[in-house]
Amino acid sequence: MSNARGAAPRRTRRIGITGPIGCGKSTVTGWLAERGAAVIDADDVAREVTAAGTEAASAIAATFGGELLRPDGSLDRSALGRIVFADPAALARLEAIVHPAVRPVILQRMEAAAAAGAPAVVVEAIKLVEGGLAALCDEVWLVTCDADEQLARLLARGATEADALSRIGAQVGLAERLAPAATRVIDTSGAVSTARQVVETAWLAALGPVRLDQNQA
Repeated sequence: MSNARGAAPRRTRRIGITGPIGCGKSTVTGWLAERGAAVIDADDVAREVTAAGTEAASAIAATFGGELLRPDGSLDRSALGRIVFADPAALARLEAIVHPAVRPVILQRMEAAAAAGAPAVVVEAIKLVEGGLAALCDEVWLVTCDADEQLARLLARGATEADALSRIGAQVGLAERLAPAATRVIDTSGAVSTARQVVETAWLAALGPVRLDQNQA
């Protein structure tokens, strides 16, 4: 996409997406991808940096027990999850291993997106603020929805009611804790079309009404 004659190149905008489970972070991220944003999923990066043979995987096994390593060297993530999600101190120890490994990869991909001329790069992470990723972003969007809708969405994904309530309960107060770091709050409650318009408005406010066809002269 060319700039107007004499105009400085537009800098790639960095947008962080965070919020409680079931509130639509991935949906919002998908809508931004449709508008031309490059997307980085912090969970995907975390799986990459803790894959078999990585330093992080070895550190996790050393911290939580070698039995977490399968014969092929990969982590038994289900067993690890049972340990850390029942123990906040254990979760903090895990995050102290994973977050420092994730951050440089995300920064590298942000820089690559900018070099490729993406209008924006979006980082989706539930621990965007706690993991220090919010500091890499120009804006932080907190995605929320009402409690009844949050539960209904988790049930629609196939979760049992007990599991859904447990996951929601583990994040009680999360939106309120994240609110001070948020540039914008995106409430996805109600009709999908309404939520999409909220996201479109936020996108235009963040970037301006630019044309996003990267192949256009």
